[in-house]
Amino acid sequence: MLLSDGAVPSPVFFAMSSGGGGQSVSEWSVYDGRDFHGPRAAALRAVCSCGWTGPERTLDWEAIGDRDLADAGGGAASTCTLDWDAHTVEVGRLAIPLPETVTSLLTQLQEEIEKLAKTSPLAALRAARRLEVTAVEVAYWPAHDARQDATPGQAATALGLNEDAARKLMARFGRWSPYR
Repeated sequence: MLLSDGAVPSPVFFAMSSGGGGQSVSEWSVYDGRDFHGPRAAALRAVCSCGWTGPERTLDWEAIGDRDLADAGGGAASTCTLDWDAHTVEVGRLAIPLPETVTSLLTQLQEEIEKLAKTSPLAALRAARRLEVTAVEVAYWPAHDARQDATPGQAATALGLNEDAARKLMARFGRWSPYR
């Protein structure tokens, strides 16, 4: 969300009624300018960890009036979701394609684990854990080779991530420190 001056507001702190604790929230619908809420948002926009920002979607406060922002601003929020969806399609288009056999096997595996979860959640969890171990085992050398063959920017684009996330993923699979 954006304020009228174009700034992104800080998270809103909701204090607990008893004790000194509370919770910080940055959900767009709390920026309605009401008492104990955040400042009034002027617009919404979708953002991505890769640095992409969608277009501003202005909130019409005359039309919103006293209605709850979560309901009255839903149209702008839905449009932001469509912007985000278009961005993720573009990210997917730029990412390195997977062979159809791999995509098909992963889809089938996901469906089977979801089916197993309905009858035996612990077995599904065990299968997911086994998948996690397999990923770590098979990604070790590809992570090392990718680190030598690609720049951080190339790796990020190919993986559909930002550079920081790509670096951390490759470090995790390659078993090296993400800070070197």
